[in-house]
Amino acid sequence: MSNNSKVFLGPLAKNNPITVQILGICSCLAVTAQLKPAVVMALSVTVVVALSNLIISLMRNTIPPRIRIIVQLVVVSALVILVNQVLMAYVYDVSKQLSVYVGLIITNCIVMGRLEAFAMNHKPWESMLDGIGNGLGYGVVLVILGAFRELFGSGSLWGVPVMEKLGMYKIGYENNGLVIMAPMALILVGVIIWIQRSKDKELQEQ
Repeated sequence: MSNNSKVFLGPLAKNNPITVQILGICSCLAVTAQLKPAVVMALSVTVVVALSNLIISLMRNTIPPRIRIIVQLVVVSALVILVNQVLMAYVYDVSKQLSVYVGLIITNCIVMGRLEAFAMNHKPWESMLDGIGNGLGYGVVLVILGAFRELFGSGSLWGVPVMEKLGMYKIGYENNGLVIMAPMALILVGVIIWIQRSKDKELQEQ
């Protein structure tokens, strides 16, 4: 049980795929201007990495080493297509906002990295927990960025005009357009990494 807990909880903090492994940065910068697409992307990546880890782990003893990357790509591609179809059917507006970034989950370093580093060498249950943990670890950072950037860049959260309801505009507050731009997302990721490493002595030594 303790090993499973470590596999699941590790990516949420000490081995976070974005802040520690420095993976998945591109989509992190691209889809976090608003909270809703950030949440949808986080859930999409979590589903894909968890199911792909499970499937590859179940198949790991039957996959010829020479074509393992091709098999992994086929599995991930099939799952991404399914996820994209579900998004288009149920949250079409968000699907349009995410645009090509859903398809780019196929090449997300987090997904392929966990398949190669974990699923190919571990049992199905552990692999699925690893996938869920890494997906949620990725998602936590996206949600933080999405909430911060939408609140201070657009004055809203999940499309609800928070700053207006708080009366902030009446006292002179103005939305900061810089927060919505990709460079600010990179700066915020850097701040999160700095905060995490300043509090974790093990990470400071790496």
